[in-house]
Amino acid sequence: MIMAAIFGAVSLSFAIYAFIGSADIVDPAQASDARGFAWFWTFLASVSIGSGVLAWWIERSQRKSGES
Repeated sequence: MIMAAIFGAVSLSFAIYAFIGSADIVDPAQASDARGFAWFWTFLASVSIGSGVLAWWIERSQRKSGES
């Protein structure tokens, strides 16, 4: 869960950096590629955060079922 959170934060920071940096690109083809790169890192961040939340939910449900 912790590694998923760290990887999600790093991926999201790359995505934000790429979105901000793509505003300065003049060539339309390069700007499109930069936005694709940013969306790829956004996708990686969402998968990482989703898997971390899923792992937290499974761990929490296992802990509650063991208490009863």
